[in-house]
This record gives sequence, structure tokens and C-alpha cells, in this order.
Amino acid sequence: MTITGRIEELEILSNVYESKHAEFLAVYGRRRVGKTFLIREFFQNKSDALFFNVTSLKDGTMAEQIANVMDRIGETFYGGARLEKTNNWRDTFKALNEAIEKCHYKKIIIFIDEIPWMATPKSKLLQNIDYFWNQYWSANSKIKFIICGSSASWIIDKIINNKGGLHNRITEKICLEPFNLSETKNYLKHNHINLDNHQILLIYMVTGGVPFYLSKIKWKGSAMQIIGKLAFSKKAFFVNEFDNLFSSLFKNHETHIKIVVALSKNKDGLEKTKLLELIDSSGGSGMKKLQELEDAGFIMRFNPLYHKRKNTYYRLIDEYSYFYLKWIEPIKTLLQNKSLTQSDWQSLCVTPEWHNWLGYAFEMVCYKHLVAIKEKLNLPPMSLASTWKYTPKKNSNERGAQIDLLFDRRDNAITICEVKYTEKPFLITKDYFEILNRKLVVFKQHTRTQKQLLVSFVSANGIIENPYSDELVQSVATLDDLFQE
Repeated sequence: MTITGRIEELEILSNVYESKHAEFLAVYGRRRVGKTFLIREFFQNKSDALFFNVTSLKDGTMAEQIANVMDRIGETFYGGARLEKTNNWRDTFKALNEAIEKCHYKKIIIFIDEIPWMATPKSKLLQNIDYFWNQYWSANSKIKFIICGSSASWIIDKIINNKGGLHNRITEKICLEPFNLSETKNYLKHNHINLDNHQILLIYMVTGGVPFYLSKIKWKGSAMQIIGKLAFSKKAFFVNEFDNLFSSLFKNHETHIKIVVALSKNKDGLEKTKLLELIDSSGGSGMKKLQELEDAGFIMRFNPLYHKRKNTYYRLIDEYSYFYLKWIEPIKTLLQNKSLTQSDWQSLCVTPEWHNWLGYAFEMVCYKHLVAIKEKLNLPPMSLASTWKYTPKKNSNERGAQIDLLFDRRDNAITICEVKYTEKPFLITKDYFEILNRKLVVFKQHTRTQKQLLVSFVSANGIIENPYSDELVQSVATLDDLFQE
């Protein structure tokens, strides 16, 4: 198979492979994003290297994990010979080290997949990796040691930011993210699914560019037909994926799901304290779960411009989770027994709820393509993306205001972005012109900024030029601009 996209990641892997020194690479990212595929596809067929890989067993005991490693040592280094079982990680890595010393390949790739599953309580796995890396492997230029995990927080805390013997031992790291719009289009095209940018966007709003989800697309047709098969046919893959995804990523995942559900019902995001109250989880435990979800790419944290730290907000940015909770979960029992008819499915797509979902999902997509937006809007370097919100006190006559995207610039200006998903170019009417101007007044009044306010639009189909747009709008980014690499 061919690796699609992943240009920066392939460069890192190439540098690791060609390095004249031992390398310790950490790869992490949410499940289904293609970590295992990337490593195996790049390394396993190298003619001058031996590729040793072992996959951890979810919920496996220490004895089961060790048995799997010993089996793989026998298969990889000794032609399938069955080796004497070991009882601890020290003896297991000693057996691996002895096999390495007898190996005549120019390079040896050691790949441990889903290492968080392997690190059972009191197993001392990391302590032994620390010992053998520092004592033997770091001095062996043939060795390229790669660990991989879907629990991003675990990899970050236990490996990358390790304060013990593994501190600063990582030589490279890859945080593998879902495809962007351009990569998604290229991936589908490689699989002979040719769709225009608007059709690709609809698929992206459901899959979030996760490669494994995209690989489930086996049919040619419109985006709506593809979504119907993925999500609304009998026993469709997306029906049970949500629970499987969270249970495989997080321990005690019920609270993680509560957080995602709460954020899915509040599209503008929730302030940290209120969010923790809603899930009935305060203190360190609640914050740890928020951090785990953020590291895994399900939610984003933001501090609205000019707000104090205590006003930290969280927002859901995982497209699949939002789609599932909005459209699949309410009819999950039905979908486990039968498919929606084409007329039932199409009838959903003309409801106000569907169009509201499109608008919010498009905002999610924009947050993941800020670089393309900044380039199209010709913003100065170091322009910082942010949001802003003002909620009046109860019984106040003041007007509130919400700005979903803005860029704080270094040239004494702030670009306020209006994000719009419409099927036709967006029309700025007189009423909308007045509403937007009032929003700018509220923003200036409550932030007390002296910077110049400039208005730009990120509109899927652009805007219709008229006197209001001429007076108000400085620049426009369209959907096609988001596809620029």
C-alpha cells in the first residue's frame, strides 16, 4: 500500500532511519489515525533492516504481555523457535538484547505498539526500558527504538515529559493527526473516489479526516449517499464506534463521554468551572480527564481574548463525536435493527437542525485549518487566533456578543472573522450589517482595545458583493482556500 500525505512525518522517519546514531522515537495520536500503518509501511520492508514489532494486548496481564514479546523474539530473530518463558521485564529485555547482539543486520527497528496497554500496574516496564536503553541500546547505532500509543496523555506524561531515567531520552516524536481537507481529498482520490470540494467537506464533517473512517468508504456516490451507508444503514460502522472508541482510549471513560456530551450541547463552549459542575467532577480528577481529551484531539481549550485565566473555556472539535451525538445516538436502537430508508435519511437533511449542524461543523473544520485561513487573509506573521464572548449579567439591558474566530495581530489591528456555511454565496443584508456593527461596538467597549478592528469572512461559498460588503469586509476566505496545502 502507499502512504498518502504525511509529508512531515515521512521526513522524520527517514531521518530516524538514516541516522548514524541510536534513535528513540515516540509516536502518539488518537485511535484510528494510522500510527501503526505508518510505522509498519515505512519500516517493515527495508532490505537492510530487521523489523521487530510487537502489539500490546488490551487488558492483558503482565504474563500475557511478556509471553507475546518472547514469541515475537523467537519469530523475528530465531526463525520461529519457541523460547523459554520469562517472568519479568528485566529477563525479557535481556533476551531481546542478546538477540540484538547476535543479529547481523545493519539496522534493527524495535517497534512496540500501544505501549500504554503493556505497562500494567507494578510491572516496572518503563524502569526496564530506561535501564536497557541507557545501558545498551543508546550506544548501538543500529537500533531505532519506536514506541507508539493512542493514549496521548500517557505518552506525553510517562515518556516525553518523564522526570526519571527516560528524561530527555526521546530523540524524535510524532504527534499524528487526522488528515486535513487536502489530504482527505487525495486519500479518497487514491481509492478512486472522486468528489468535488463541497462533497469532500460533508464527508470531513462526519469523519474528521480520520484515515480509518475514510477507509470504510467502499462505494461511489454522492457524499450524502456515503454518509447514509456509514451512519444510517443497519448495523453501520459508525453506530457502535463511539462507545468502542472511548472505552479503548480512556480508563473509566464514562466521565470522558459526559464531558463530550456536555460540550456537544453547548456549541459556543463551556467555561471550565461550569463544565466540571455539569459532569459532577471537580479538582484534579476532572482536570486530568479534560487534559486527556484535549491531548487526544477531542476538545480544545481556549482563553477568550482579554479574559482572565479563570475564564478558560472548552469546546468540542471532534467531528465524528458531534455527528454521532447529534444524529446517530438518538436513534441508535433503531439502527441496530434496521436501516433508515433513503426518504427518511434525506428528510433529515432539509430540517433546520441539519443546517445548524452544518454551520457548527464548518466552524470545527475552520479551527483545524487556521494556517490556510491566515494565509488567504494575508495576515501578518505571529497573528494569534482566539475567540471572544461577552455575556451580560442577569436582568441587564446590555447586549451580549460572541466572536467565534479572531486574529490578534502584531500591527496594531485585530481581524474579526465571521464564519458562515451556506449553500450559496452569503448575502450581507442591512439587518446583518447593523448586527455585525453592534457586535464590534460591544467588543470595543468591553475589551477597551485601541487596536483597529478589521472584518473578514470565512464563507464556504464566498459572499455577494454589495454596498454593505464594500464598506465592511476587508477580505474573504472560501472553502477552496481551506484545501490549499
